[in-house]
Amino acid sequence: MRDRDAVLHAVSSAVLAVTRHLSVREVLQVIVRSAARLLDAKYAALGVPDDDGAFAEFVAEGISGEQWAAIGPTPRQHGMLGAMLREGTPVRLPDIRRDPRFEWWPKAHPILKDFLGVPITDGDTVLGIIFLSNKRTPGGFDEADEELLTLFAAHAAIAITNARLYERGRELTVVEERTRMARELHDAVSQKLFSLRLTARAAAALARTDPERAAEAIERVERMAGEALTELRAVIVELRPAELDRHGLVESLRKQAALLDRLHPMTVAFTTEGEPPGDRGLDLAPEIEVAVLRVAQEALHNAVRHARAARIDVRLAHREDALVLEVTDDGAGFDEAGVHGLGLPSMGDRAQAVGGTLTVSSAPGRGTTVRLEVPA
Repeated sequence: MRDRDAVLHAVSSAVLAVTRHLSVREVLQVIVRSAARLLDAKYAALGVPDDDGAFAEFVAEGISGEQWAAIGPTPRQHGMLGAMLREGTPVRLPDIRRDPRFEWWPKAHPILKDFLGVPITDGDTVLGIIFLSNKRTPGGFDEADEELLTLFAAHAAIAITNARLYERGRELTVVEERTRMARELHDAVSQKLFSLRLTARAAAALARTDPERAAEAIERVERMAGEALTELRAVIVELRPAELDRHGLVESLRKQAALLDRLHPMTVAFTTEGEPPGDRGLDLAPEIEVAVLRVAQEALHNAVRHARAARIDVRLAHREDALVLEVTDDGAGFDEAGVHGLGLPSMGDRAQAVGGTLTVSSAPGRGTTVRLEVPA
């Protein structure tokens, strides 16, 4: 009865993750975290395969951000992971290293011993695999553990399917919304700009023959330009970065850091502390999410282009009633009193607009830290 209650509680957490409109990755993290607690495992992971021999999503519990950075890229579909995807059956082993399907780990990978893996299926389709290792309780995983994880995997399949459906529906909503806004942009701004252009031509034609009427036309041009600018700003305010709608704030920042890490020679790492936005009810207002993402992007852009850094760290931390973003580099730094560019006023305006504060700490030769604190 106790185990059954634990399973139901863990499944409930995964289902609630979907109803709170989290991304697929966040739902997977809830599933892995629940499974590790449920079966008292030191390590847990869940992979969702792609069509290129790798994993579209791979989340783990028990491994820090620093360990992930040392391990390297996410695994491909080889060894035991590939075997489980092909065979679609549970695997329970006293020592995974002694199984012929085991191949190798990266040098920094933690040593796994006792192993329990279960496929997550929807009919005959394998949606992913969930596996645990190094059970804290002596004796390793037993048949009852396998039954519990299999039961949990069945409910996890429902959670993953629902999350995918929700994300697809949300993407369709985003497309529809952007189509509507494009139509508004055309109707409200394009027509006004067209009228402004005609009036400007008329003013130019009247400039020599009728200066008084030309001056009136120029005044109309100025007025219409102001109206067009106001309407354009109103449309822009409604725009929300597409990546936030698809992935949420945490995953958008993670993907941004990962992209820069691949494209540039310096190391770019992303870590979170505390309960991330969207988890356990800590949802942020849309305007705050946009502000945090834009400040992070601006700070990363500055660090990549100007800092000459070897490492850039992006940290997102939830602390009591505030969310704190820090972008720190170990680069050249600068004299704060003598710098007027780098997008600092823009970042400060974004922070102020959502009731937050922005501080920039830097000194020549000592790197730079951009810190944004917003209410959460």
